[in-house]
Amino acid sequence: CKLELVVGSPASCMDLELFSAEEELLGRLDCDEALLGSYPVADGCRVHVIDRSGARFGEYEDVSQVEKYEMAETDYDKRPESLRSFLRQRRWGQFNTEAAQRQAAEAQQRRAQEAALVATLPLGARCQVQVPGQPCKRATIMYVGTCQTDFKPGYWVGVRYDEPLGKHDGSVGGRRYFECQPKYGAFVRPHSVTPGDFPEEGDGLEDEL
Repeated sequence: CKLELVVGSPASCMDLELFSAEEELLGRLDCDEALLGSYPVADGCRVHVIDRSGARFGEYEDVSQVEKYEMAETDYDKRPESLRSFLRQRRWGQFNTEAAQRQAAEAQQRRAQEAALVATLPLGARCQVQVPGQPCKRATIMYVGTCQTDFKPGYWVGVRYDEPLGKHDGSVGGRRYFECQPKYGAFVRPHSVTPGDFPEEGDGLEDEL
């Protein structure tokens, strides 16, 4: 029965009804020996299927209702055909101890370089900020720290721009790090900050001869 492919239930669990184009019940298709042409079928008619199998529509669409098979870590670790075993045999990914040690050493070196750079950025110092893809801006250093609760790991420098080119007023996520006017504050990475004797934007000094 082709209807089984559409409905998903066996033919023995179906009751068929024939409706006209005007949604009038023309009769029930309950004779297994009768041909479709023996019923008053016309253009626009439709066959309505009543499923008596007891299956619920969408019963397995919610995967949270399906019992899941879980394997213990120790059992999975012993399986020879698993992805973990494949990576371990070839020393790829986390099983490449040499690469992991090299990456850890490089990360430690970057942290040391960043800490040394941060030491050259005193609070209140004038600076120039050059973020990749953005124009160069002048600012004052207002904060230097890790900001571990609100930012990605590493050091961050809070700056107060000379012009309203920032993103906030010195507070992020409800936590205040420094004071400034709205749209004048921003946090950037230390390598984007160059300290120096930079006059404030718009003070007129650049127009003097």
